[in-house]
Amino acid sequence: MATHSRWVLASRPSGMPEEANFRLEQGPVPEAKQGELLAEILYLTVDPYMRGRIKNAASYAKPVEIGELMQGGGVGRVIASNNPKFAPGDIVEGMTGWQSHVATDGKGYRKVDPSLAPVSTALGILGMPGLTAYFGLLDVGQPKAGETVLVSGAAGAVGSLVGQIGKITGCRVVGIAGADDKCRWLTEELGFDAAFNYKTVADYRAKLRELCPNGIDVYFDNVGGTITDAAIAEMNQFGRISICGQISGYNADKPETGPRLLFHFVVRRLRAQGFLVFDFFDRYPEGLRQMAAWLSEGKLKYREQFDYGIERVPAAFIAMLEGQNTGKMLVKVAD
Repeated sequence: MATHSRWVLASRPSGMPEEANFRLEQGPVPEAKQGELLAEILYLTVDPYMRGRIKNAASYAKPVEIGELMQGGGVGRVIASNNPKFAPGDIVEGMTGWQSHVATDGKGYRKVDPSLAPVSTALGILGMPGLTAYFGLLDVGQPKAGETVLVSGAAGAVGSLVGQIGKITGCRVVGIAGADDKCRWLTEELGFDAAFNYKTVADYRAKLRELCPNGIDVYFDNVGGTITDAAIAEMNQFGRISICGQISGYNADKPETGPRLLFHFVVRRLRAQGFLVFDFFDRYPEGLRQMAAWLSEGKLKYREQFDYGIERVPAAFIAMLEGQNTGKMLVKVAD
């Protein structure tokens, strides 16, 4: 008989999460009730936002409580259905949580077309990270041909796509990442004009002046902290800052004290806007169509990094937070 495995939050982490903060529970596979479908999970995603969900603090979504199922997205195959919108064999994507099977009424789930690309991409380039890059750069950052776009966290699932979309729009694109091999991937394979390893650079502002000689028009911020302080100081007049994440501070128990930079906003008339991909929910079909078209045309490339087995989800999550991934970090749960 098949077993249902699920990861719950065992304790709230202090600083970087540890595997002991999570507990694997096992039991019988749930059944699809009236109006529900039952799916076997094939892939689970681990993403930076999940760190905020395990803090006991108010955010855009309520925190996961101790003993509750860890939240996150997944792709699964429908194995039973009492929902007329889904049939056995359908591939679906949604907020499955960290588990091996999900019984759901299907709200918030979508069918995935396996003919477009590997179904794992529904959690990456053709899923939430792809939509985040698409709307976060084009709608929030509003790049114009000939401008300079700077991307922090540029070798991650979102940042790597932001830079490529910037190139499609005719911009000069500079990336910041945490390893030399990541920077080579950005410039040699993805078409970034330049990139640097922040771990080997002592003076961020000097490096930005070198790589962005015409200043920065659009800054797509995934990291916050001292990198963002330096980027803001090098922005051009009427520059736009698209704030996607602040991963440099996600594991901090106390907020960092940084320089006060709002005078740059006055002098250069800058605009900074934080956003959530859910802000653009009504336009998801548009974004997915365009990302799929660019992918099929060879204008976008992506990389997936896998761990294997439901028991590896917390380890993959921690590795992602430590920056060990290049591109999208996923856990393959079943074939």
